[in-house]
Amino acid sequence: MNISFSNLSPLASLVFGILILVFPKIVNYLIAAYLIIIGLIGLGILS
Repeated sequence: MNISFSNLSPLASLVFGILILVFPKIVNYLIAAYLIIIGLIGLGILS
């Protein structure tokens, strides 16, 4: 399975969803990190 941007988002959502169920207190940090990473990828800073 090749990991590309098209299947990275659903995979990240699945992993974050499981982590939120297990560790509900870190929801804000997970969402913030996810949004920052997606924003950096969208701007082309991370490739």
